[in-house]
Amino acid sequence: MGMNPLPSRKLVMKKEDVPQHGGLTAGCREVNYAVDADGNYSLELSVGWEAKNATLRQAWEAIVERLHLVLEEINAGHKSPLAYHMVKNQMDVSLLAQYSGFARWRVRRHLKPQVFKRLRSAVLTVYADLFRISIAQLQQVPDQPDLCIEDMSSSGTPL
Repeated sequence: MGMNPLPSRKLVMKKEDVPQHGGLTAGCREVNYAVDADGNYSLELSVGWEAKNATLRQAWEAIVERLHLVLEEINAGHKSPLAYHMVKNQMDVSLLAQYSGFARWRVRRHLKPQVFKRLRSAVLTVYADLFRISIAQLQQVPDQPDLCIEDMSSSGTPL
């Protein structure tokens, strides 16, 4: 007839069970609640856990793949170098417009190689400062994505 509800018991993590699987957290630690030997909640530091590391790795792999695709578009003359830096910094046109103060239509226009080549240094400076790179770096792109997932691993071991 009716379904039996699940028993109401609290799911708690014991202090000694706090995950310590190093990964893509770049040396950062996160705080987790855990129960100590006396049954009291305490804050415990963790360097990560396997499921989260797998998810982060997949996300970064997708970003690297997008960087490969945008490099192809740049090399084919369809996009400006701004597109590479936008993808590398996980931005879309709307977000880049918000951060730069330029209208979305202007950002889209700056993604065109012929328009980008003629931008004034004041405009290039806004983008370069936003991405924390020099104007020279903004105007160039690497042959291959310069984002290495293994470099982000705090444990030093491939995930």
